[in-house]
Amino acid sequence: MVGFIRADLANLTSYTPHPGGISPQPVDRLDTNESPYDLPPELIARLSWFYQQQIENNRYPDGSHHQLKQAIATYVNESASPLTIPITPAQISLGNGSDELIRSLLIATCVGGAGGILVADPTFSMYEIIAKTLAVAVTKITRQPDFTLNLSAAQQALDTPSTPPIRVLFLVHPNSPTGNLLTPGEIDWLESLPPEILVVVDEAYFEYSQTSLVDKINQHPNWVILRTFSKAFRLAAHRVGYAIASPQLTNILEKVRLPYNLPSFSQTAALIALEHRQELLATIPETIAERARLTQNLTQYPYFQIFPSAANFIYLRSAHLDLNQLSQNLKSKGTLIRYTQGGIRITIGTPTENNRTLAHFSELLSGLK
Repeated sequence: MVGFIRADLANLTSYTPHPGGISPQPVDRLDTNESPYDLPPELIARLSWFYQQQIENNRYPDGSHHQLKQAIATYVNESASPLTIPITPAQISLGNGSDELIRSLLIATCVGGAGGILVADPTFSMYEIIAKTLAVAVTKITRQPDFTLNLSAAQQALDTPSTPPIRVLFLVHPNSPTGNLLTPGEIDWLESLPPEILVVVDEAYFEYSQTSLVDKINQHPNWVILRTFSKAFRLAAHRVGYAIASPQLTNILEKVRLPYNLPSFSQTAALIALEHRQELLATIPETIAERARLTQNLTQYPYFQIFPSAANFIYLRSAHLDLNQLSQNLKSKGTLIRYTQGGIRITIGTPTENNRTLAHFSELLSGLK
């Protein structure tokens, strides 16, 4: 390793994006939980018009995100109605994807030996990866076989004196890659945690689950909810994420984020998406129905254990099959899925994509029925 590089980075495994490589056409990209649908042509045309007529390429974007924060607050209140206390624009902070917000939260709480984080595997890998890039200590516990939290292990981790102490707990609701929601008992436990523990609830798949803890934000100043436009809103290319928290916490996030972190075109795309949210979110019932169809069809293979999902993907494991090899075999046929943490995660695609996926499973596993 070059002498001026931190030694601990030598063993860090970076996040792996699309597998890439040679695959036949058509390629069904069912590995990153994006929406299978692009924006409607009329919205693409409108975005093109904005780019040509409204965006000044020689000017910095709106660094305050004022208009977008107002639009997001309206959407949050509308989608979580009724809230006892409405969310205000002062409780919204924008990031270049949720990843930037995760990083900002760690900068605000843990860097310089101030604290460490707790994660429950299997879960979204970027919590650990981003923490390690910042030299933040990571404590990991293993979930129960049904992927619920091992609350006794989690509490023991928090109670065990450590240097630095655990300052942040990351949870996804519903979890990725497993798709399960937080249970009422787990939520009760989170509400019992002391105020010096920051509880981060990642609701990247809220639009599919329609289950949110946003009503807890005004009750718990040590809670923050993360959401994204990369999934149901079809804006993965634009990298727009947002945090919902107390005004005090969002004020800190505003201090530590980079200036002009969200390009003008991305802000415009998010505003247009919110304006047309009913149209863009209208495909969600189809995705949920396709999730059920994919699950039902894959249950015919006796070696699969398929877990209930409240997101736009399903997760399965097998005690008998080499799922890593199976994922490679599917890739060779044009179906990209995600082999992760001992199982495979399959994003729900269009009906046509799902038909091809099922056909590829059948070709590879027909002898197992």
